[in-house]
Amino acid sequence: MSQATTSEPDGVARLLPEISYRRLGLYFLILAFVAFFVSPIYTGLVTSLKAGGAATTPFLPPTLDNFTLANWGQAFDQLSRGFVNSFAMAIPATLLDVILGSTAAYGLTLVDWRRQMPVVLLFVFGIFLPYQAILVPLSDFWTNMLPLTEGLIIEGITILPASDRWGSLAELTITHVAYGIPICFLLFRSYYKTISKELVEAAKVDGASITKIYTRIVLPLSKPMIGVVLIYQFTQIWNEFLFSLTLIGSSSDQAATITLILSGIGADLSGVNFPLRMAAAFLAALPTIVIYVLFAEQFAEGIAT
Repeated sequence: MSQATTSEPDGVARLLPEISYRRLGLYFLILAFVAFFVSPIYTGLVTSLKAGGAATTPFLPPTLDNFTLANWGQAFDQLSRGFVNSFAMAIPATLLDVILGSTAAYGLTLVDWRRQMPVVLLFVFGIFLPYQAILVPLSDFWTNMLPLTEGLIIEGITILPASDRWGSLAELTITHVAYGIPICFLLFRSYYKTISKELVEAAKVDGASITKIYTRIVLPLSKPMIGVVLIYQFTQIWNEFLFSLTLIGSSSDQAATITLILSGIGADLSGVNFPLRMAAAFLAALPTIVIYVLFAEQFAEGIAT
């Protein structure tokens, strides 16, 4: 009986040294980071589910008296025009950036021709142009030199009818394409440098043209990086505010993007309606979350590569 009692503390004592305090500290640090990043999402979500007067207690969940879904419905009604405009601008701009960035990177990485580096440096230089440095010439270009709001007709063929809404969105789309090509080019170029040159040379020996090598070999191998660029570029374009403010100007404009409308939601002379603004912020972020979910596997693979 005494041996059984003395062996039990000995067994506990043998287990205690096996506890890794370093691992416990690591778990505590991870939990602290999770709490740090999740707490704003939690407070925003519970705030969006409260009536206006209950927003003064953001950490407390809504009660039966102040719980409401009206903020979400009202936010969606105000953002619906912005959703249409942002999708009409972000989807073509993202796809064009992927196509043009990929083809440019292929031509400047896997195709040998003289004086490539000055062109590569030109693309790299485009990455370092700050938004603020081009706002005035950008506005002047679209206002005086090529106003797409007045329509675009080439050799008698109407490419774009005169429309303030769709003309402004076309200007914004082209701006994002031009500004996004350099970073997309650099991402694709870094990925194409990992492709075996022997594979490309073997295709040349078999008589494949430059176009066939790209469409049948390089492009199928580019799926991971295409996922990375799609997520990155769509997120950048969807969340961009400065170009929209410069070219469109007002949240009341018919061409206003979702970020422009979001900036004015819930603000009036009586103060800021934080529950409405939080609901609108979650709705505005939903498309980027969906893009991350759809291309998560390609994104992870492309980043790892």
